[in-house]
Amino acid sequence: MAETATAATPFALSSEAFNRLSNRQKLIGMVGVALLIAVLVGGLLWVREPPYAVLFSIQDEKDGGAIVAALQQQNIPYRFSEGGHTILVPQAVVHDTRLRLAAQGLPKGGLVGFELLENQKMGISQFAEQINYQRGLEGELARSIQSLAAVKGARVHLAIPKQTAFLRDEQKTSASVLVSLYPGRTLEPLQVAGIVNLVASSVPQLNPLNVAVIDQEGRLISQQKDPLRDAGLDPSQLKYVHELEAGYVKRIEDILAPVVGASNIKAQVAADVDFSQTDQVAETYKPNPAPETAIRSQQINENGSAAPPAAGIPGALSNQPPVPATAPISQPAVAGAANTGGAAGSSQNYSKNATINYEVDKTIRHTKGVPGTIRRLSVAVVVNHRKDPTKPKPVPLSPAELKQITDLAREAVGINTERGDTLNVANAPFTAGEKDIVPDAPLWANAELISTLKELVKYLLIAGAVFWFWTRLLKPVMERLMTESNSVAGATNRVEIGTDGMPHIVPTYENKLAAARDLAKKDPKAVANMIKEWVDGGEHGK
Repeated sequence: MAETATAATPFALSSEAFNRLSNRQKLIGMVGVALLIAVLVGGLLWVREPPYAVLFSIQDEKDGGAIVAALQQQNIPYRFSEGGHTILVPQAVVHDTRLRLAAQGLPKGGLVGFELLENQKMGISQFAEQINYQRGLEGELARSIQSLAAVKGARVHLAIPKQTAFLRDEQKTSASVLVSLYPGRTLEPLQVAGIVNLVASSVPQLNPLNVAVIDQEGRLISQQKDPLRDAGLDPSQLKYVHELEAGYVKRIEDILAPVVGASNIKAQVAADVDFSQTDQVAETYKPNPAPETAIRSQQINENGSAAPPAAGIPGALSNQPPVPATAPISQPAVAGAANTGGAAGSSQNYSKNATINYEVDKTIRHTKGVPGTIRRLSVAVVVNHRKDPTKPKPVPLSPAELKQITDLAREAVGINTERGDTLNVANAPFTAGEKDIVPDAPLWANAELISTLKELVKYLLIAGAVFWFWTRLLKPVMERLMTESNSVAGATNRVEIGTDGMPHIVPTYENKLAAARDLAKKDPKAVANMIKEWVDGGEHGK
């Protein structure tokens, strides 16, 4: 009989048991299931809360209070970061909230600009008007400086003296700038020079040398000692020198890194650069050789006259031309020469002048020096000791290895001894400095570990709440409902809670008896044979 009984599925049994419950019992059960679902959904929502994003970083407490008041009016949830300097809102409404607050003029940044001049009262004094203008100018400059990526906040103080008609008593305008940088950020020299020039260009008669810039730690960063800056180089020239030196350092490291390793070499280069620009004009002359002589101009002057007419007694001797006058010491007097009695018989003097100008070689050379010429290079290279697997400590490099490294560095930089360049290569063991040793952070300071623990605690709390709700509330109610259902069913089936915590329907004696009667009606022959076997004790079949 037990073999012929059909087994009901758990779903059918639970449906049958639920249908036999009264309306009150059904209502209590549905309320319990609803509470369980509510606990589960609430726990999931608590764990999976909407992601929050940064709305604004609070620079001034007044701005923070105004922003919080605006968020409360708009019913926007918000929270603060651990440091309390950042306001967070749900990520889905970040951009919309920023636009709404911007329409209200928030945040103001704790600074007042030229909008201070828009609401001036009538009859304000000239002194108060000048003070408001100075405050507005300071605020506008601070806002401009805060637009830099590395600057978190800025304050500008201007010292503008009152104008005077006496030049002897005139004072110079000066300015001070306080910048607050983000953690881990620094300002490069070119950025500092840009801030100085920005302030100096915005204030009349302000010399850049009278602008002081300090950081949040009180360090003066606008007038740092730099030999290149002291030499009168502008920021662009300083940048060129630094880039030139960095380029030479990279050449040395790139060529030596495959040999000794990138971490086993340190190099520094000091470049003496000449930025002077010269314009030289030279004229050179050289004598002309004889075959290449060229006449540029020639001038000849000649003076002379004819011989005087004959005079004296006619005759052979008197008709002869006069003998040229000579000194009586070098030549005796000619016999028979007529004596003309002085200058009457002498000839006039004859003169000839000639002026010749020759071309002279001339070379004109214009020489313009290019700025940025390297006058001298000083290179220093330190190489770490070589690690030997057979020895516990690193060993120095051999002279041959050190010479090879020196030659490579010399060729990489292009050392010119005639120019006065120097190269010094040293081999020494590297030691880790205090800055290179980073202590391990304690467990309580590990942000990632703390975040993981928080998430784990959330899930454990949810699991504990569900377990308590089931064991303390829902399970006792279900047991009582099943007991009441069993008593109402009477001679039907009995509901028991199994070891797995789920309800099971167990057939009662009455159910078994009714099943046997139904079987006897359907198949009396089978029932008769079974009873005959019970009476014979199993001997009838032998």
